[in-house]
Amino acid sequence: MEDERVIYNNISLSIRVKKTMYLFVKRFFDIMFGLIGVVFLLPISIIIKILYMASGDFHTIFYTQERIGKNGKLFKFYKFRTMVVNADEILFKMLKEDKKLAKEYKMNKKLKNDPRITKFGRYIRKLSIDEFPQFINVLLGQMSLVGNRPYLPREREDMGDFYYAIIKTKPGITGLWQVSGRSDISFQRRLELEKKYSNTCSFRLDFKILINTFAAVFKGEGAM
Repeated sequence: MEDERVIYNNISLSIRVKKTMYLFVKRFFDIMFGLIGVVFLLPISIIIKILYMASGDFHTIFYTQERIGKNGKLFKFYKFRTMVVNADEILFKMLKEDKKLAKEYKMNKKLKNDPRITKFGRYIRKLSIDEFPQFINVLLGQMSLVGNRPYLPREREDMGDFYYAIIKTKPGITGLWQVSGRSDISFQRRLELEKKYSNTCSFRLDFKILINTFAAVFKGEGAM
């Protein structure tokens, strides 16, 4: 009995050490790539601002929103704006007036042909450039390069018990669901994939996700 307890304690210690090592190395790479991303963010922002102004859009190119982070802590999430300025108000109005759109949004938490997206915004999304400002969140330690989707507070109820597994890890710029179909998969399937990631995250899985992300972005697969 004592021998079994010793073996159990040794296994438990080994798991904790590996987990600590994984988180330490992951944070190191997050800081490194976060710094690189923020450096490139300035010239990219200038180019996007010029293009927006050339199209007659003089509003801010950035979009901020409150999202759910690790352990359920809320944080301010950054993206390049790809929709009209009052997108949230328009969404609530559309869902109230159009039952078909409301059903689609309830199932996927996204709209396949979202009328709120600007013409220029579609190109930014297709190339996933809209995600670039999230390097600020990565550098601040609110997000990671690889992780689960940063969910909206209003999606908490729809997440059900998946919520508790998903918030065990930091949300990421990319993740398992993005390389498994991105916007082409249902909200339920996304939750299942992200629970799987939280329970099995490792160096190997993160590396695989990053490689597949580059391939998906290059091909434009699942982009919305």
